[in-house]
Amino acid sequence: MSALAAQRCFQHAAREAVARCPECRRMYCRECVTEHGERMLCASCIRALREAPRSGRGRLSGMITTLRCAAGVALCFVFFYTMGRFLLTMPAQYHEGTLWQTTWERMKTAAQGEP
Repeated sequence: MSALAAQRCFQHAAREAVARCPECRRMYCRECVTEHGERMLCASCIRALREAPRSGRGRLSGMITTLRCAAGVALCFVFFYTMGRFLLTMPAQYHEGTLWQTTWERMKTAAQGEP
């Protein structure tokens, strides 16, 4: 009889073990293991993996997200403020549609006049 066939489930002593959890290294039956991330893990190890990131980073990741959002809003404000100041420095004729049209027409005639 092989060594694997002699193994029994950690939680159900009457059942034959079919897999070993790579996290806790215990043997389990088919009902006690679940595929998680292409590995067969027991329920207690899946629970521990799911709860581990929350314990140490919950408050810190929330503050980082808040700071990123605030930095994005500040960057947008600076960009649009700068663009507004730039538009205010342009002459009024440009906004009314006369300055850019004359400049465009001069460029167009200059391009047509060249061979």
